[in-house]
Amino acid sequence: MRLFTLIATALFAATLMTGNAIAGEYGKQKVVYHINYDSAKAQAGALRNIQNHINAVGKENLDLKVVLHGKGLTLLLEPTAKGNTKFSVGNATDTITAKIAGLKGQGVDFNVCANTLRGKKVSYEEDLYDVSKADIVPSGVAELAKLQAQGYAYIRP
Repeated sequence: MRLFTLIATALFAATLMTGNAIAGEYGKQKVVYHINYDSAKAQAGALRNIQNHINAVGKENLDLKVVLHGKGLTLLLEPTAKGNTKFSVGNATDTITAKIAGLKGQGVDFNVCANTLRGKKVSYEEDLYDVSKADIVPSGVAELAKLQAQGYAYIRP
């Protein structure tokens, strides 16, 4: 019985040490998350994935950008503003905007496609949650390609 206890204790300690070693092995990461869909459930899931990523790697070890184009802009579209645009939904509810604010507070950049703004008749100043001119990129897909060429890992949740 004593031998069994010693083996179990050793296995438990090894598991803890391995778990800590794995967590510390992530190192510095550059990651781009791609959102181009308007499902509120999928968008909320993407925000959870981003937060889980930050929790695992640590905000100090992570350069994380979110690129939104096409239907993905509905993540930032105020529900009351959808009538001003060519979108049928606006998913920037109080719950979602709180999550976005929390992610931005941890250093996450949200980049918005200028082509989509023009094509969908969206005013970033009036219709979108917390978007400034500095957040706008000329083309969402070109931005994705640029970031990947710069070594960013591509994730489409």
